[in-house]
Amino acid sequence: MEINCIGLNNRNRGNMKGKVLVIGGAEDKNGNSDPFSDHTILERFINETRLKKRSRIEIITSASSIPEEMGKEYMKTFRKLGAENCGVLIMRTREEAQVPENIKRLKKADAVYVTGGDQLALTSIMGGTEFYTVLTEKLQKQDFIYAGTSAGAAAASESMILEGDSTEAVYKGEVTTTSGLGLIKNIVFDTHFIKRGRIARLFEVVVSNPGVLGVGMEENTALIVHRDKMEAIGSGMAVLLDGRNITNSNLLDVVDGAPLSIENMTLHLMSEHDIFDLRTMTLKIINSKDMEK
Repeated sequence: MEINCIGLNNRNRGNMKGKVLVIGGAEDKNGNSDPFSDHTILERFINETRLKKRSRIEIITSASSIPEEMGKEYMKTFRKLGAENCGVLIMRTREEAQVPENIKRLKKADAVYVTGGDQLALTSIMGGTEFYTVLTEKLQKQDFIYAGTSAGAAAASESMILEGDSTEAVYKGEVTTTSGLGLIKNIVFDTHFIKRGRIARLFEVVVSNPGVLGVGMEENTALIVHRDKMEAIGSGMAVLLDGRNITNSNLLDVVDGAPLSIENMTLHLMSEHDIFDLRTMTLKIINSKDMEK
């Protein structure tokens, strides 16, 4: 398994002016009310943008195998939520990620929304292009938001999970990672986490590099990352695996395919409104009743 060895350096994230919103997939696109949520994830995304409903939002469908259809679906959804100033950026190749018109549109955007699909397609199209350079510069220097769901969320991290069968991932060597877009350092995101039973594969990622925080998000759940804080949004939960206190494992002693043993890994569960401090690596649980007082 390949994974970048990175330390707990939060400096770049702390200086980043923009925000990153990662969504576990299957977010509510119909604006349905939810008994555990005052607003949908997409409404929160719009409200976090610089001009709210007047913001320019570019929908990026590069991860999708049906980019036109996916773009139309999200255009319809955002308009229903009152965000009319939207467009769809369809980039199927690296050449299209270098097209001046596409870069010009990104420069004028207040936010991008990156759809689901294949995260490897997304990173192979965008990585190292001028489009990617402009995207990262806007996040560092402007009041700008990158939002990604499913593949768009998984690709936001510096190292991303590429594949790993959920039923086999507790065994050494069953998880494959590769480089992501690197928008968020020292975190690996996994999506559709509860429904597809993916917690086991996150164990191997974290024990292989305990300096990386493993984050698994349930569907219709999101985390908004700004500076050194992550806030949970939506009706589900996020599972956080912190390996810094691991005291022992058999990772180096067993062959590929053998079951893993890990001692003293820390697990947190986050639900809506909870805040995780990435500087102190501590969770603050927020009771929704307390917010009403």
